[in-house]
Amino acid sequence: MCLILFAWQVHPHYPLILAANRDEFYGRPTAPAQFWPGESLLAGRDLQAGGTWLGITPQGRWAAVTNYRDPVREQSGARSRGELPTNFLRGAHQPEAYLQAIDRHADDYSGFNLLVGTADEVWYYSNIEKEVRAVPPGVHGLSNHLLNTPWPKVTLGKTLLKEHLDRAVTPAPDALLALLQNADRPGDTALPSTGVSLEWERALSTMFIATPTYGTRCSTVVLQQSEQVQFVERRYGPQETTPEEQRFAVPRRPVPRT
Repeated sequence: MCLILFAWQVHPHYPLILAANRDEFYGRPTAPAQFWPGESLLAGRDLQAGGTWLGITPQGRWAAVTNYRDPVREQSGARSRGELPTNFLRGAHQPEAYLQAIDRHADDYSGFNLLVGTADEVWYYSNIEKEVRAVPPGVHGLSNHLLNTPWPKVTLGKTLLKEHLDRAVTPAPDALLALLQNADRPGDTALPSTGVSLEWERALSTMFIATPTYGTRCSTVVLQQSEQVQFVERRYGPQETTPEEQRFAVPRRPVPRT
């Protein structure tokens, strides 16, 4: 993922409201969101490395990952960052314990940001910052730097999400998907400096990205309620005029007592 906007414990009936864009090269093979065969895991799948960037389970677990943009920190032969959310979704560890375990071998991966949560808590970890921390209630944004770093698209996205929540009694997936298509580009003086060319900083600075080879591959909305989780994925290609879309209403299942 390259932009994750989420409201945590802001709405009285939706503890988690999440809207996210996954940006990737169009040539990287990807499977659309589905329940993975034999597993209680709903997510898209990176067919090159096998993991995911964002997923949920009927038990209320969810996880999402973004890369930390710094070409100098990219490691040849590093483990796939897509396994970080996947392993949390497949497991039973509580969020804090899971991230503490990740911290012990975090240098096996190139730079990443990881969000993991349940119906009751959300935790964040980056192997750049190397601090396991709880996410407080509020509206948050994450791109390819640390949580809530005020990059222009993060600041804009948080503002648009707050405005939607102020207007809407019930969060609307279609409105959130439309929000994610914002392509306003900031001026050069507002751009971050992340080690890529100015041309790429400009291309990557918008919430929705579209270049001939790289862009927003999918937008995802997650609306968590006590009785169900709504999961909507809209997929884009470099030349498609009509995106493909899938919608799921996943009944919540209680976590078995041990």
